[in-house]
Amino acid sequence: MSKPRLISFYLPQYYPTDFNDKWWEPGFTEWTNVAKAKPLFPGHYQPKLPGELGFYDLRVPETREKQAELAKLAGIESFMYWHYWTNGTHLLSEVFEEVVKSGKPDFGFSLCWANHTWAKTAWNGFKKTHILLEQVYPGKEDDIAHFNYLLPAFKDKRYTKVNGKLLFSVFSPTASERATNFIKLWNELAKEAGLGGFYFVAFCQRPEISQDLIDAGYDAVIQDFVGEFHDHHYTYMNIFFRALRKCGVPVGNDYKSYCNYVIEHFNSKEGIYPCIYPNFDHSPRTGRAATIFRNADPKVWGEFCKTMFDKCRDIPSEENLVFVKAWNEWGEGNYMEPDRKYGRGYINELRKAFDEV
Repeated sequence: MSKPRLISFYLPQYYPTDFNDKWWEPGFTEWTNVAKAKPLFPGHYQPKLPGELGFYDLRVPETREKQAELAKLAGIESFMYWHYWTNGTHLLSEVFEEVVKSGKPDFGFSLCWANHTWAKTAWNGFKKTHILLEQVYPGKEDDIAHFNYLLPAFKDKRYTKVNGKLLFSVFSPTASERATNFIKLWNELAKEAGLGGFYFVAFCQRPEISQDLIDAGYDAVIQDFVGEFHDHHYTYMNIFFRALRKCGVPVGNDYKSYCNYVIEHFNSKEGIYPCIYPNFDHSPRTGRAATIFRNADPKVWGEFCKTMFDKCRDIPSEENLVFVKAWNEWGEGNYMEPDRKYGRGYINELRKAFDEV
């Protein structure tokens, strides 16, 4: 049995930027929504507030060092930073650039290209959609510029590799018809730069198309079951609960039911990796339109991890990747970091499961 290589998604959205100042409000960060969240029904755990790290600013090096220390305690190997690039424009990039430039913290990292359009939508509580920054794919020259911008990170000894190749994920792998050309070009550029090429992984929210993505050129697929589970849950809900949802009354999904759904539907095999959630509640962003996991707590999370690690036990250690979503997505109630209710509970339970493999 091999130990899993735990890779946790990491959101670099905790410091003010000119873009957010313009489109949201001066000084806006992810903490803005987190701090004003309120419970929407009896027993609803909100607001979810940070514990020992506080309302941090990611521009502070000491904060990044503390995050790395906690992640190591949890058994996490590296952070997978959300990376934003469209037609030469990169957003929320200052923190990652500083991590690369400074050489600190001494902790692994990789990137997931969050290739989606930035917009104010009904998801954010707006009646009309307002495009803030459209995700476009201009072609080869932009792909080369994108690669060259990230080259210092790719050359960094901390960059996570799989079988000697640079781990790089794409959030929306079907968004561009140029995926195959992009993969081929970047592998060529990597070899010209003296690197071992890329291990391209598609973030897949529709597990049934996993093989199609591999056929398109991706080396592997991260299977995220949250959307599929959500659709399945509401298909079989009784009329009463569906009516409540229609009237704007939030009806959460039971966290144990989500865990059982993933355990039942995930089939571990070469090139297919699980994405597992410790919790989820994006009501700080979306209010009553939120998807909420009820009854999520560290103990249930720990048992879930043990079972998933066992399902992946026969994968060779180098390729036994398990993706945790997420380290610090507080606005979606989706985090591993200490909070005021459970402290280091999620971290400790993940470590227990990791040590028992």
